[in-house]
Amino acid sequence: MLAVRSLISKPCHFLVKSQIASLIHTSANSHSSAKVAVVLSGCGVYDGTEIHEASAILVHLSREGAEVQMFAPDVTQMHVIDHGKGQPAEKESRNVLAESARIARGNITDLAKLNASNHDAVIFPGGFGAAKNLSTFAVDGKDCSVNKEVERILKDFHKARKPIGLCCISPVLAAKVLPGVEVTVGHEEEQGGKWPYAGTAQAITALGAKHKIKGVTISCSALMKWC
Repeated sequence: MLAVRSLISKPCHFLVKSQIASLIHTSANSHSSAKVAVVLSGCGVYDGTEIHEASAILVHLSREGAEVQMFAPDVTQMHVIDHGKGQPAEKESRNVLAESARIARGNITDLAKLNASNHDAVIFPGGFGAAKNLSTFAVDGKDCSVNKEVERILKDFHKARKPIGLCCISPVLAAKVLPGVEVTVGHEEEQGGKWPYAGTAQAITALGAKHKIKGVTISCSALMKWC
């Protein structure tokens, strides 16, 4: 199962499996595979993409026959974290596109080349890279800026009424660039550690978006269908 923290598209809503059908199956019925763009932010949970989430997304999309293309911005990471020590690696610099290629096994494309007209949906895995490399949320909070290509993509898919999947911390990206959009990071209280980053819900509200309390663990086979 894949924890998709937020599935948003307004005015076209798609939130949970009880309300949605399968984008993958819908495309299959028309004898063509769904074309899904997956946007990465590096490689490693503390300074890039959460690898477990990216892998889960890719596995489920593959099982359902989706045609997947991976993208990442060609920018320098905010910093590099030694994942063994949990500390910044001094005097080390890495490129987000080059690091993301590790997950994509080299089959990665510059985010600037992503065009909403060529894809049926876009998914952003989580990891601190979304808050450090795709935006400045980790440093600036509600006053953050979003990478210009990420902003363009979110607005283009939203305007085209195409599904947007946002995992973990990634909903803050949409909250920043799509005023008034409704997203979820699950719950607004930690509930004894079950939702350790529940405080993000308050940040989403501060960004001008609407936070919806929702249990959102779903499978990619029941991903979404736009209205």
